[in-house]
Order: sequence, then structure tokens, then C-alpha cells
Amino acid sequence: MESKGNDLKKKETARVYKQQQIAPGIYDMWITTTLAERAKPGQFISVYTQDKSTLLPRPISICETDLANGRLRIVYRVAGKGTSEFSRYKTGHRIDVLGTLGNGFPLEKAEGRRVFLVGGGIGIPPMLSVAKELKNAASVDVIVGYRDKELFLADDLAQYASVHIATEDGSVGTKGTVIDAIEAERLKADVIFACGPMPMLRAIKNTVSNMAARRLSRWRSEWRAVSASVLAVSSRRGRSIIIRMSRMRASAQTAPSMMQWT
Repeated sequence: MESKGNDLKKKETARVYKQQQIAPGIYDMWITTTLAERAKPGQFISVYTQDKSTLLPRPISICETDLANGRLRIVYRVAGKGTSEFSRYKTGHRIDVLGTLGNGFPLEKAEGRRVFLVGGGIGIPPMLSVAKELKNAASVDVIVGYRDKELFLADDLAQYASVHIATEDGSVGTKGTVIDAIEAERLKADVIFACGPMPMLRAIKNTVSNMAARRLSRWRSEWRAVSASVLAVSSRRGRSIIIRMSRMRASAQTAPSMMQWT
């Protein structure tokens, strides 16, 4: 077992409980492992291949945890030799894993607030564990981006939140990106948790920054129109909105990359 500060990570041999293909090139695997005891939404594990010529493990986000039975769910895309090997594993297969890794999402920031969970492509799976835990949020909207009509995990997510879909080819939901879906449906949030490709994360950051700038401009206009007693209240409210919408925290260890805006 390796220790770093208050975080513990352990390498162990787990067992495949079950696995199935849920979309072209997308596989859904449950593994039995003691790492389930420590897993938090937004964390990931590193999975080792049995090919000795492959030195580095594959980082895969945790999709779901079954604490009662000591199992983790990972959903991944076959993208090379290592993940191709994983896709052939059957029930009972031994699988070496290291975890849990990453900081996870600060779910306490969502309490009493309107929340966006934004996932793109293989960044969608970790949003399921987050959605299951947001019991005290004012509202939860999941905005997910797919290439086409292969909507893996959409039904799972719909059990815990309102799901809004964007597809690149327009076959389902809004045609375009998750940003297009947010704008087309006029969705609003105070807190955003996101996971996906870096271009998607940058687009979300830019959108949030623009929203904050518009709110600041509107707040300044209202400032001139109200009395001094009301002005102080407006100032505090406006500042609170701007801070929640514009502060960004990033974790470089996640797989895929994750960012949170709170």
C-alpha cells in the first residue's frame, strides 16, 4: 500500500464480476475489489494489462459503486491494445488495479443549489456516481454529449436527474455540443461539475465566464437605479453569484480530465 498525505492508494488483484458491451466500442465492467470501500464520486482507478510489454496502466473513471457487495463499475471505450485486452475479460478474470486516485468532486458545494453535471463522450460515466449522491441539491440537470444515437448510460442517469442530450449528428436531442444544448434549453445553474475532453471543458469555462460578465454588467446597471439601502443588498447578492459561477478548480490526475466550477 502506498501513502501520500491523508490519501491512500493500494494496488490489488480484483476479479471481474460481469462485463457487457453497451455501445459500439463501449464496455461496461463490474469488478469485485476492496477499493469500493474508499471510492468517491469523481475518482478513478488505474487498470493494468497482463501484457508485460505494456508498462503503464490505463486510468479509468469510476462510474458507480456497490458498497454492499464490494464492487466498482467502470465504463470505458476501446482505444488501443490495453483496453482491447480488457474488453475480452470474462466473469472471474483476474485484473490488477490501483486506486482510488484523484480528489473527486466537492459535493458539499452543491447543497441547496441548482447543479449541472456535464459529460462528454467517455467523460459521461463518472457523472452517474455524482448524480446518485446529490440528494440535497435544489435541482440536478445532466447535460451529456454523444457522437450519435448510441446513448450509453442515458437511462441510468435519468433515474437520478433530468437528462439533456446533445449529439454531433443531430440524431437525438440538440444538434451540436453540450453548450448548444444548455443554450437551446435555456438551462440555469449555480454549480457545474464537468468531465470530458479538454475542448469541451474550455468551452464550458468560456461560457461560464461570459455568463458572469453579463451578470456583472446587469448588476452595475441596477446599481445606478436603486436607493442606497437596497444597493448594499444587491451588491452582496451579485458578488455571491459571480464568485460561484467563475471560480475554477482543476485536477490533473483524473482520467479523463475533470474541472469543477463552484
